[in-house]
Amino acid sequence: MLLRRPLSGVALALAAAVLAAGCGTGGKASAHADAQNGAALFTAKCGACHVLAAAGTQGTVGPNLDDAFGPSRQQGFKQSTIQDVVLDQIREPSAPMPKDLVTGADAQDVAAYVASVAGVGGATAKPPSQVGNNGKAIFQANCASCHTLKAAAATGTIGPNLDELKPPLARVKHQVEVGGGVMPAFKGKLTPAQIAAVAKFVASSAGK
Repeated sequence: MLLRRPLSGVALALAAAVLAAGCGTGGKASAHADAQNGAALFTAKCGACHVLAAAGTQGTVGPNLDDAFGPSRQQGFKQSTIQDVVLDQIREPSAPMPKDLVTGADAQDVAAYVASVAGVGGATAKPPSQVGNNGKAIFQANCASCHTLKAAAATGTIGPNLDELKPPLARVKHQVEVGGGVMPAFKGKLTPAQIAAVAKFVASSAGK
């Protein structure tokens, strides 16, 4: 999932005013959303595109959500206001984020989760190293929202369908290192061992 570029405090205030006036898309965010489910969905569908410390994600295609909402939180904006803005952006995304990546209650849950942790940091933050050298875990944290790969239960549509592409190990490793198009380069963000692990996972499991 790729949200729009970072919102400044002024932009967030304007967005909040629009939402409060009932001009958002599909109604306001739910006060009863399941943030725990939202956390799992965010990791699977959004983490490859966004930095969010609490989720341990380091995507660079979309805005850094801690930077986007941290200042507004510090200025006193309510969590419910941030949740409304996140939900509105999920419902009406900007390219290359596909529309309907999460819908209905799932969209509500993701918005609730992001609003509860974005810009908070502290003890809730999980370092990227937490996934270790587990190729599947690395893929799910960094790649699943953009690619389809059955072995990782990934259904992303921004990048190529890896089950159809069936790329060889060397090609996967090179692509992970240098990126291309909207895909960021992960060299320097993932360790060499992590790059090798995720490349091996993709090459050995694609199409199976």
